[in-house]
Amino acid sequence: MSEWIDVSVPVYNGMVHWPDNPPVEIRRMLDMDRGDVCNVSTLSFGSHTGTHMDAPVHFISGGKGIDEMPLDATIGSARVIPISNREKILPEELIPQKIQSGERILFKTSNSSIAWKSSTFDENFVYLSKEAAQYLASLRIKIVGVDYLSVGGFKKDAADIHRYLLGAGIWIIEGLNLSGVEPGNYELVSLPIKIRGGDGAPARTILRKMEQ
Repeated sequence: MSEWIDVSVPVYNGMVHWPDNPPVEIRRMLDMDRGDVCNVSTLSFGSHTGTHMDAPVHFISGGKGIDEMPLDATIGSARVIPISNREKILPEELIPQKIQSGERILFKTSNSSIAWKSSTFDENFVYLSKEAAQYLASLRIKIVGVDYLSVGGFKKDAADIHRYLLGAGIWIIEGLNLSGVEPGNYELVSLPIKIRGGDGAPARTILRKMEQ
């Protein structure tokens, strides 16, 4: 049986984060090297740090919190789709894939091999175009996953793209690293921290190649 592949990015001090979000700070409050009985750390970072999930309430007033996500949204079969456009994901690359309602779709772009190599935020990451977001919303897929920190662009349409997807009941995984994953069909497990009413939360996300 195929091995599980961890497509989450590690959380660490100084890691790249969305520019107006809190930076990551991990600090030992208790430290065995200082004579304490055990090691205990404090964690300080935004709810949309690294590999994480967005809940509807992130952009929709009165929307569901991350604690209300049904578990079958992010546990089950998923498809990794390659994207060749190095600027944005367009419907022209999606239509030939014959995406069906209820699918879990993860997009592998040049972000996975380029953007995660730097601790400096990449303003020009590949993102989901408004037209592609509307197309996916019309199909009512179950989840969409992207390989950088937002489904929407840094300079264009970020709020609208989130609203199209979340408003259609599509849960969002952001911050994946798919550099070690070939396109195709996988088993997916992605579980965010259960924060009551949370707008988002870090998630450990793993894939396993499905047997043909």
